[in-house]
Amino acid sequence: MASISWADSYLGQLRAVAGDRTLMFVGARGVVRDDEGRLLLIRRADNGVWAMPAGAMELGESIADCAVREVYEETGLQAGAVTPFGLYTGPAYTFTNMYSDTYQLFVIAFRIDQWAGELTRVTDETTDAGFFTLDSLPAPLSSTVTETLADLAAYEGTGQMILK
Repeated sequence: MASISWADSYLGQLRAVAGDRTLMFVGARGVVRDDEGRLLLIRRADNGVWAMPAGAMELGESIADCAVREVYEETGLQAGAVTPFGLYTGPAYTFTNMYSDTYQLFVIAFRIDQWAGELTRVTDETTDAGFFTLDSLPAPLSSTVTETLADLAAYEGTGQMILK
């Protein structure tokens, strides 16, 4: 899988045309756990925050393929089976990034049920990565991590997809 530059990505091209207006960000987030139940987090190169592998969907791919690609690009791990469990949309999920670009999210969270490979700790998009126990998560931690983990626990307890 080849990594796509921001300028060449669908969202990068759309931002170049749309200017400052709010854009819809369609993307995926992957929850990867190891056999010991530890959570995989990446330290983002752009802002230094620890987060789950995630990113924008590209034209020509499915949302599940997006999750698999993002996990690979940010960790070097090849995701196998994936299960969607959470959908994050609406005005509460509107944010402005460090570049002053505003997006309304439409993100699907996936549980990565199978994966293979060796963890790559540094990539074009990350400065570190690792598996952490839930009681020793690193800081600064993205607010999406806590919410996503709570939603995954609710999904695993009820079997009902979380819609927000």
